[in-house]
Amino acid sequence: MDDTCEIHLTKSQARHFLLMKHGLLGEYRFFGKEGVMDFVRQAGCIQYDPIDVCGKNAELTLQSRIKGFSKSMLDELLYQDRLLVDYPDKNLAIVPVEDWPYFERYRKAARQHAERYPAMEALADQVRDSIQSNGEISSNELKLEGDFTWQSAIHWSGGSNASRSVLEQMYSTGELIIHHKKGTRKYYDFAQKYIPPHLLNAPEPLEDELQHYKWRVMRRIGAVGLLWNRASDAWLNIWGLKSEQRNEVFRQLLAEHRIAAVSVEQMKDKLYCRWEDLPLIEAVLQNPKPKPRCELIAPLDNLMWDRKLINELFGFDYTWEIYTPESKRKYGYYVLPLLYGERFIGRAEIVAERKAGRLVVKNVWFEDGVTLSKQMQKALKNSFERFAQFNGCQLAFSEKCLYDNAGFKTL
Repeated sequence: MDDTCEIHLTKSQARHFLLMKHGLLGEYRFFGKEGVMDFVRQAGCIQYDPIDVCGKNAELTLQSRIKGFSKSMLDELLYQDRLLVDYPDKNLAIVPVEDWPYFERYRKAARQHAERYPAMEALADQVRDSIQSNGEISSNELKLEGDFTWQSAIHWSGGSNASRSVLEQMYSTGELIIHHKKGTRKYYDFAQKYIPPHLLNAPEPLEDELQHYKWRVMRRIGAVGLLWNRASDAWLNIWGLKSEQRNEVFRQLLAEHRIAAVSVEQMKDKLYCRWEDLPLIEAVLQNPKPKPRCELIAPLDNLMWDRKLINELFGFDYTWEIYTPESKRKYGYYVLPLLYGERFIGRAEIVAERKAGRLVVKNVWFEDGVTLSKQMQKALKNSFERFAQFNGCQLAFSEKCLYDNAGFKTL
């Protein structure tokens, strides 16, 4: 493609590009721990959520893309290799450690925010003394007394528990990092022990606010693959990025040939991809026919960050109903989109009963018009078996789900 061409895609081609970009169509693109790093660097971040019904969100995001992925790989990269680090990006997230300097403006804001809570500084000294003497610590082991209600400057955490508040405030400023987790419990230690000095002490690389916006927007487009210049959950937690700022960012990125505009049939709004992804679009336009895979997709998967976009491109209307009152849920508490080839064919509610060692498929809802071919039946079977192995469980089906040689049937 030359610099002046206008990119036109059918919806099928746009879906094909998105899924190839994510490594969700055809042969696997990402393998093992190196593949985890390759994908996270491509995406900028993966969203973290502590709820674990059949795997935590970050683990679910990776299992659908990384050949041979196990939960221990992510744990090792975070807490042994220290190539990844927990820090808010798009909400709570996991980011490559080399991106640490780019979030200095957020740590600076957290340090300024601490001035609103003078009572916390004396308690912070107690935290420092405790870690210095005993090593990493969680809020359950740290008994601090304070009369204040704290709210984080950089994410939604807050409350009146003094121990937890002080630890999270020191984490927000970058003085502490998460050393490891046990379930949902976080253990903290000094960042300087784990973040390389050239990153820990690096100045803010993009002091100009507009340049920072451009960096963040480029990351989010890379995280999803295609995005539009309109309000979107994909822009969450980019402070100050209103429509005026976003319009200027897109204008400059287009002029600098860092992004390219993409028109998709039957879609009013133009989409945008990173310039470096044009060869992949070119490959899609050559009309290859990659082998379809069947994958269970995480509720907060990068691909799903803009659900309105997913609805327009795939005709798949997905709502994560975890915060919906039970009486108002259409499907279930923790339901995963079910992808086959370039189509979302349905959704599944799956629960890991770890004490019993069972992964129970509670229900499967197929989209209207889905007919299960023998190839789809085989792919579904393989997908559920791999998902059970990923959870270290034996596969089982509830009474609502029957599986036999005829395929899945929902009662």
